[in-house]
Amino acid sequence: MAPAQGQYSDHSDGTDSKEGAEDRSAPPAFRSAVEALRSARVRPELEVEPTRPPQRLAPYAYALEAAVVDGDEDLADGRLVLLHDPSGHEAWKGTFRLVTLVRAELEPEMAADPLLPEVCWSWLTGALEARGLAYGEASGTVTRAGSHYFGALSARRPATQIEIRASWTPREGRGGIPDVAGHLVAWTDLLCQLAGLPPSDAADATVVTLPQRRGPQAP
Repeated sequence: MAPAQGQYSDHSDGTDSKEGAEDRSAPPAFRSAVEALRSARVRPELEVEPTRPPQRLAPYAYALEAAVVDGDEDLADGRLVLLHDPSGHEAWKGTFRLVTLVRAELEPEMAADPLLPEVCWSWLTGALEARGLAYGEASGTVTRAGSHYFGALSARRPATQIEIRASWTPREGRGGIPDVAGHLVAWTDLLCQLAGLPPSDAADATVVTLPQRRGPQAP
């Protein structure tokens, strides 16, 4: 597995982040959480890169984007943002919050499943629970969008994409720091599941993935 790398910055004043620079004025708990994200190990099928965090959502923010790659094709992609407010946030019920957007294209037979949104949401919560992670105040949306092509694009077959937008509060552990590395790994489990990859633990037969879009799954 490859380590996740990234950057973090304080966006409370709306200024631009400093690429690759460490903000020593950030609280120790936030710096420790970011370091844990940077050193987390993820599956080799994933490409993980730092990205600019959103501004004004919290005093401190750090963001990563990832894609499950097969050759030149991205099978699923997403963004994970770590927010931190040392004063706490009433809606979060904590001082940290994780926010995500993940997307994947669906095979037609999966796209027609009326229970698909519920199933995809259960994959997110199930990924967290499978890693034994404590969390709360989870909320989000699952959107299924279809595209049909006409005119010069009519040769393309219809496509359907699933999109999950979610946020949750990772429960804080020793020193007020949540296991954000574990949450990152669980999040990448979700990405791989949406991409149709088999679980990293071959003994886990409880995980059902989307069919791969480039041929049948490997046995």
